[in-house]
Amino acid sequence: MADTDRPQLYLLTPPEFELSAFPARLAAVLDAHEAACVRLTMATRDEDRLSRAADAVREVAHARDVACVIEAHVGLVERLGLDGVHLTDAARSVRKIRETLGKDAIVGAFCGASRHDGITAGEAGADYVAFGPVGQSSLGDGTLADRDLFEWWSQMIEVPVVAEGNLDVGLVTALAPVTDFLAVGEEIWRAEDPARALADLLAPLG
Repeated sequence: MADTDRPQLYLLTPPEFELSAFPARLAAVLDAHEAACVRLTMATRDEDRLSRAADAVREVAHARDVACVIEAHVGLVERLGLDGVHLTDAARSVRKIRETLGKDAIVGAFCGASRHDGITAGEAGADYVAFGPVGQSSLGDGTLADRDLFEWWSQMIEVPVVAEGNLDVGLVTALAPVTDFLAVGEEIWRAEDPARALADLLAPLG
């Protein structure tokens, strides 16, 4: 990816949200900012709740020609008319899921900070590889996906790369030249005006 290219926005839903209010908040953000994809990342394991949330998010996204994928729940993709799945087990299930969903579905893989897992996922048929978290957090084991990883990837590997996890203005500035997508979620949803919070976060992109 050339240094002059602006990374695309990859929007993540919050892990919990009120179905009565969130679609309107999502719509407001998508009306204010061009996004490539929306990922449903709900923490619940309740199939009915997930299905209703996916229907609502898909409707908002597709009305704006934005792709909609779900995290982990492969079985819901075709049933709910989603565009694909974001896998959280690095490269382990990419090949199998690609065979299940077919060549037209989006299959993405989160690979932590592992260059090896990213390469393996790409070779197995992933449409993109996500690395993170890129920002400091007390969660997980503290391992960060640093700028060097994204810089190496953007120079050596053709599979698109996503930067995610605790982004701030400084990280957006640093990573913009070396990533294809910036994944933004909880960084903005806690704000009263998520669209404004996203504008502030992405200000370095001009």
